[in-house]
Amino acid sequence: MELLSPVGNFECLKAAVQNGADSVYFGSDLYSARAFAHNFSGSNLEKAIQYAKVRGVKTNLTLNTLIKDNEFKDALKLAREAYEYGVDAIIVQDLGLAMKLIREFPDLPIHGSTQMTVHNLNGALELQDLGFKRVVLARELSTNEIEYICKNTNIEIECFVHGALCISYSGQCLFSSMIRWSFW
Repeated sequence: MELLSPVGNFECLKAAVQNGADSVYFGSDLYSARAFAHNFSGSNLEKAIQYAKVRGVKTNLTLNTLIKDNEFKDALKLAREAYEYGVDAIIVQDLGLAMKLIREFPDLPIHGSTQMTVHNLNGALELQDLGFKRVVLARELSTNEIEYICKNTNIEIECFVHGALCISYSGQCLFSSMIRWSFW
């Protein structure tokens, strides 16, 4: 079992690390579903990874949006930078990017984001067969459904254990942000 905490800025990173998180995840200024949050980029990304690593906390970079053709090179460059800085895993939504990362960085764990909406055993097995190390299951699953998937696959399973600021329906973060802001 691992306690994984989201961190949107350096203060949150320090709080998570100093209060017992085993692992943290964060986005960069690009290709993150939390693009409007404070994120890490360039030297700040490297500092965040090093701060956590020195303290024995694993780091996960979120590249969890769908990547357009004209964004692919930049997304791959960002992943390469994070890899060189020592990131422990990359959380991905885009299947094409994931497959490229799995081929280019075979020792870097790739995690299937909740944005992929994996909600059954077949989805988890497919990601396992493709070379993913972990899948973040859809939030809508019951504990019985999660248990069934865990017992019938070898891929690491991650689940959200708290609410969300969006509509709490996996894969709909961008849509829910548009709905939320349209009312204000």
